[in-house]
Amino acid sequence: MKGLPRKEEVIKSLIELEKSKGRGITADELGFYIGIDRTNISRYLNQLYKEKRINKKEGRPVIYSSIKSYKNEMNSIKNKSDIIMKNRDSLEMLIGSNQSLKLPVQQAKAAILYPPRGLHTLILGETGVGKSLFAEAMYNFAKDSKIIAAEAPFIRFNCADYSDNPQLVVAQIFGVRRGAFTGADTDREGLLKKADGGIFFLDEVHRLSPQGQEMLFTFIDKGYFRQLGDTEKKVKSEVQIIAATTENPQSYLLKTFTRRIPMVIVLPTLRERKLEERYLLLNEFITEESIRIGKSIYISKNAIISFLLYDCPNNIGQLKSDIQLACAKAFLNYKIKKNNYILVDKSDLQPRIQKGIMRIREYRKEIDNLSQDMADILRFSSEDSMLKNIEFHENQIEGSENKSFYSIIENKMENLKERGINETEINDILNIDLEKYFRRYISNITTNVKKDEIAKIVNIKVATVAEKMLSIASEKLNRDFDQKVYFGLALHLQGSIERINSGKKIYHPKLNIIRVENREEFAVAMDIIKIAEKEFHIDIPLDEIGYITMFLAACNDENSEQLEKKVRVLVMMHGTSTASSMAEVANSLIGEEYVQALDMPLTMKAEDMLEKAKKKVKEIYNEKGILLLVDMGSLVNFGDIISNELEIKIKTIDMVTTLTVIEAGSKAFNGRSLDSIYNLCRDIGKSSMQVSKEDNKYDKELVIITTCFTGEGAAERIKIRISNNLKNIEKVKIIPLNISDREEFFRKVNRLKEKFIILAVVGTIKIVIEDVPFISAQDVFLSEGINYLENLIDIEYDFLKVRKALSGQLNELNSIKVFSDIRDVIRKIEENLNVRIQHDAQIGILIHITFLIDKLKHGGQELKFKDLENYRHMYNSEFSLIKKILKDLERAYNINIGDNEIAYIVRIVKENIITV
Repeated sequence: MKGLPRKEEVIKSLIELEKSKGRGITADELGFYIGIDRTNISRYLNQLYKEKRINKKEGRPVIYSSIKSYKNEMNSIKNKSDIIMKNRDSLEMLIGSNQSLKLPVQQAKAAILYPPRGLHTLILGETGVGKSLFAEAMYNFAKDSKIIAAEAPFIRFNCADYSDNPQLVVAQIFGVRRGAFTGADTDREGLLKKADGGIFFLDEVHRLSPQGQEMLFTFIDKGYFRQLGDTEKKVKSEVQIIAATTENPQSYLLKTFTRRIPMVIVLPTLRERKLEERYLLLNEFITEESIRIGKSIYISKNAIISFLLYDCPNNIGQLKSDIQLACAKAFLNYKIKKNNYILVDKSDLQPRIQKGIMRIREYRKEIDNLSQDMADILRFSSEDSMLKNIEFHENQIEGSENKSFYSIIENKMENLKERGINETEINDILNIDLEKYFRRYISNITTNVKKDEIAKIVNIKVATVAEKMLSIASEKLNRDFDQKVYFGLALHLQGSIERINSGKKIYHPKLNIIRVENREEFAVAMDIIKIAEKEFHIDIPLDEIGYITMFLAACNDENSEQLEKKVRVLVMMHGTSTASSMAEVANSLIGEEYVQALDMPLTMKAEDMLEKAKKKVKEIYNEKGILLLVDMGSLVNFGDIISNELEIKIKTIDMVTTLTVIEAGSKAFNGRSLDSIYNLCRDIGKSSMQVSKEDNKYDKELVIITTCFTGEGAAERIKIRISNNLKNIEKVKIIPLNISDREEFFRKVNRLKEKFIILAVVGTIKIVIEDVPFISAQDVFLSEGINYLENLIDIEYDFLKVRKALSGQLNELNSIKVFSDIRDVIRKIEENLNVRIQHDAQIGILIHITFLIDKLKHGGQELKFKDLENYRHMYNSEFSLIKKILKDLERAYNINIGDNEIAYIVRIVKENIITV
């Protein structure tokens, strides 16, 4: 059954295309139609031919045609889907049955199948983990396996319903004889008898009285029981008991009772399950709401991520009710606003759920894996649920082929239009990130494609016209276009012409933005599109010109993609090649042409150099700012002059060395902020006297910033709370700040950084300051926030004491910089491995690497690690990551850290992990 969904999509598309064209179809045509490359489409077609589901006519090119009608094929797909569903039993249908529930499912099957009538079972787990659902799945599995009859009963009883009346609980379970107690007017059969031949599920069994437990284990031993009030008549019943509790059975259940239940199954909490499983649960619950409402439900990607990451203490039960509430709010908006769609956006979520997205950094890898092909808006509908779930469960999604970006957009637009949504509303629903689709599309195109190879996929005339259009655009824009842009434009033009000829409207959701942001390219697109109009006798609409503009801007987009949202570094030096040489060294170590350079010949006037610098700054600037690295003289003032004139963020460091350029380039390329890079790099290479002054900064006070919108109310209360409860308050200063003006707030923070070490920010609204942890006000008013602050203070003081102790033992090393660099390494190790390293172990790593750097710089040899090859093989992933992280240290200190030393660091980390 491998590959079912994709293969069925191929045959479905073959039938559609064959019907529209009235002839057989080539592999190229079909691949282009559904967005799969020729190699993969041929593989699927040949499989279908071998299965005798399609015809194949040999020749050049090979022609394929269908045998069965579309309706028959759809029935075939449904039948195969049914087979998959039938082959998976009730327990395997549970989400997570092959992951977190794998052991519980195996235990449950063993309990049901154990001869002659199965094993009595106790299910343990927190509230909301799905104990009732699991018990019911066991019952269905017993029926499917023919252990019990198809009509066998499943009797459910919650002991908590009558917990205030133990006698009534016993009466419900075992039945009662008339007159047994006040109110017992008639004989009544108990649930244990009604469950005869089936399964009796006792939920919250810890609420069953000791008397009830004794009666139950007597029944388990002897196979019969007596009704309440009857001392003679024995009642027999063949029943398998499944009990469930949220409590520790040792604390609430009689040992004589638990000894008689041989199978104990523990169900995991939601926080212990993978995000992939939570996503499947979300899919199931939202689809259920879609069925309940009778309409498709759309939900934003950010809302999905919030649901995936928020703290959900009451597990699956709470997740389901939270989803129901969000869908209910969206349904209310749908009714009130009389929209044509039901959209669950982040604003429909409760505040505690909205906070979930703040944890995205902790789970970045898992979220990226889940959301890489996720649209900005997801649709959930009962129509789609069956095959979707089969694909996900069976891992049948093959390859990474995506339709071209414009096909994706067009299909989404058509889908929404069919539901009666107008174009304005479609923009609000989809929020399509065209640039993202476009970049993915361009980056996936194979390079070095010749025109005759393109002609196999697109009409040769289209390929020629695309080539001519790009040639003119290249001349007008003074820009070279590579093969990717040419191939992409040819493919796009082919599809565009077909759409225009078939009367389909072309729509560009961000046309106005494209026109504004790419004025020059748009004007050229207006000119070159006339070539296509003349050659193919068509009128090309304005929206299509927007797409052509994106191709013309493609090379600029590609080159700047990695540079966006990162600080730019510009080196300016006196001399004909000083700056260029420094930048070249830095870039060779970084591995990218990232650092920019401007040389100032001694004969050049300062005014001319200023204009040249201004032009360069305009060219490379983005909102993250620019770091200018200069040597002396007039160049020192250029940063302030340009910053004031252009109103942009620039910081300048003078008297720089090659080491400064390397450090600045490396930190900027890795995404550090302008202030962070400036502070790290401004003292590199300066005199020892300056180092000793800088050394004093670590002897200054620690500071905790408390925040609110006024800097008074909540911020002052938080300050009082910390002051009254922090044991080591004498070691720290607390400063309340106003956050209503964010720019002013960050200016104050930067001034504080020069005088203090900022330990943490505590407030009602999350504020992100690089390398400074944020603690919510709520946590501080609970003991965990205070404990966390005390731990931070202890850590800072421990690092300070160690640094002071070692500073005199280092040969020609700046202890401040070494410690800062190594702490950065530790932070990266924790982030990349998604772990927390014990505090004492961090100190150990710090000392180990400090002496290692000192030793290697003075010709020392690394220590041999016993059984290195086996150890490296055992922890290959951790070994590779830590080796990569240590590259920055090797560059900074001109050393080579060998595999033996890396193995020691890996071992320290592995043996001292606190798992996140």
